[in-house]
Amino acid sequence: MTHRLKKEGNYSYIEAGEGTPIIVLHGLMGGLSNFDAVTDFFSQKGYKVLIPELPIYSMSLLKTNVKSFAKYLHEFIIFKGYDEVILLGNSLGGHIGLYHTKMFPDTVKALIITGSSGLYESAMGGGYPKRSDYEVIKKKAQDVFYDPAVATKDIVDEVYETVNNRNKLIKTLAIAKSAIRHNMAKDLPNMPNPTCIIWGKNDNVTPPEVAEEFNELLPDSELFWIDKCGHAAMMEHPQEFNTIMDAWLQKRQF
Repeated sequence: MTHRLKKEGNYSYIEAGEGTPIIVLHGLMGGLSNFDAVTDFFSQKGYKVLIPELPIYSMSLLKTNVKSFAKYLHEFIIFKGYDEVILLGNSLGGHIGLYHTKMFPDTVKALIITGSSGLYESAMGGGYPKRSDYEVIKKKAQDVFYDPAVATKDIVDEVYETVNNRNKLIKTLAIAKSAIRHNMAKDLPNMPNPTCIIWGKNDNVTPPEVAEEFNELLPDSELFWIDKCGHAAMMEHPQEFNTIMDAWLQKRQF
């Protein structure tokens, strides 16, 4: 990780740049470093990029759900003293961003989602391996990307450690159930916040039709595709991802 983790109050987070706050929400198995290219780019473009470490494995089991994480995000925004923010979320992070927007619409100036859960059940539940041997986990991690080489040994090691840690595995399964329970199909038509949807055309976790459904249901959204790209576009095609997001933010004058 090229950016230093700050610890303030109950929060650990990365902060870079000055300007309009963009709060980045990582996924279930996603490290903060997955967004290094986003942080480097937008912190030089008049934005303050913040990436809080979400309490995915540190909340009590009863609070290990999408709604609690969305409340945690709201508390972080208040803690930082912001009235309005731009949210960017990948996978579970996208779902948390969407749920937060549903609960606290006035605080969200704009939303960017990529490979987000919230509509498609298998996004969380189906793909998560039970305890398993290293090679099986490696294959699962590689399947997240179009190019399996993006699944570095560090990424595979992290997933392997998670699914073989009983506490983390229980929390992972609780989050998977919560993601299904907090399906947002009925909520999205009532969420007018401007939303940019950036999706990998080869996403196996949340397939392209999920992006199309998000785009149909959200009142003010635009959908952009990245070719030869899996579930984590900001990692697999960082330059293209940044170019799309930057152009959209400029067009919408954020």
